[in-house]
Amino acid sequence: MINPSANGWIEKYFLELSKKFPCSVTDSLSFYKNIRKTGFIYGHIVSINNNSEHTISQWHPEEVSKIALLNTLFETYYFTTKQIDQKDFIDKTVHFYEKMTPKGFGILDKLLPSSDSSKLESIIEERVKTNKDIISRNFSHIVTNALLFVDILAYRHYLLFGEIAENYLKNTEESIISLVSLALQIKTVKTSNDDLLIKLFDASLRYTKFSKVDIQTIEQLPLEYFKDDLEKFYLLDLAGLTVWNDGKLDNEESYFLYKVAQILQLSDEITKESIQEITDFITTYKSEIQYFNYSNPVKHFYEHSTSSVELLIKRNKKRLSKEIVESKELMQLLLKSTQRDLDASEKKKVKKQLLDICKSIPSLTIFLLPGGSLLLPLMIKFIPQILPSAFNENLED
Repeated sequence: MINPSANGWIEKYFLELSKKFPCSVTDSLSFYKNIRKTGFIYGHIVSINNNSEHTISQWHPEEVSKIALLNTLFETYYFTTKQIDQKDFIDKTVHFYEKMTPKGFGILDKLLPSSDSSKLESIIEERVKTNKDIISRNFSHIVTNALLFVDILAYRHYLLFGEIAENYLKNTEESIISLVSLALQIKTVKTSNDDLLIKLFDASLRYTKFSKVDIQTIEQLPLEYFKDDLEKFYLLDLAGLTVWNDGKLDNEESYFLYKVAQILQLSDEITKESIQEITDFITTYKSEIQYFNYSNPVKHFYEHSTSSVELLIKRNKKRLSKEIVESKELMQLLLKSTQRDLDASEKKKVKKQLLDICKSIPSLTIFLLPGGSLLLPLMIKFIPQILPSAFNENLED
């Protein structure tokens, strides 16, 4: 299993990929559809091509984004160049990000990894995060980077032409902002998610802001700039995603989407399919899409922390279980806790011995950080799931 939070995960990715040849498609629409099915286009990844859903369930959402970005970059490399060359892919991808990094943004300035694959790991680590602090300050981990597919579009442009055209990224972002902004104006039923959607997109931008957009009519949309089919498909999906409201489109919203498609020179059939795909995806995964369900920051932080702790414990299940079983006093205290509440002295011993165990397992060092002991109740919550079944008296006949 790949661990995207540890060094060397890109090498492991290619080792596993060698057993699963990338899907071979020859046209842009099929290539785009394959990516869209994973949720990468919508900013909520539910699967990764060439990987099982079972594997994804054992990654943290940010780790899923890292794997998905790398996988989609490589699929784009293969689709565009028709080559499977790990070294060439990594060289070109690192060079691409060096070219596209805005002056002063500093992804590469602060990173000096030892190899190209390590350098790419560091770049991807930064790219899946938003470039602003607004998300971490106000919304915790609701989303990583909502516009990662812009990287894919720019990367394909780089592979085709050997460079990134001047202002390509800036023009792309401005067009996206204009399109989303106008779509929100067109939207008949306003919801509490609209403002959050703007903040999520705004936090993912590098070159401009929503506040600088002044588009009032569909004719003002700067869409003639886009010639590649992948760009057109993506813009149409973003427009549809923005006006989506319980799967219902009124006449004005429907006209807007078909007019956008007409300007982009996309067929009515593609537009109809785009609308249906968005509806099906959100209907299926709405309960999992975080910004649809965001309510209380404290509640969200707790849920996020819980999932992180559970993931760490699952990954270290065998070692953690062995360490606890070998610690006789801790085992006895945990057994007592199933029969009665521990007193203050006993709880202190449990806390101390669990922290000692965490020291012996590198990936659990999060519990040793300032404030990390506050996560120990969450850790204890999941401990019965990893101990021998005899520990749980409820399982006895």
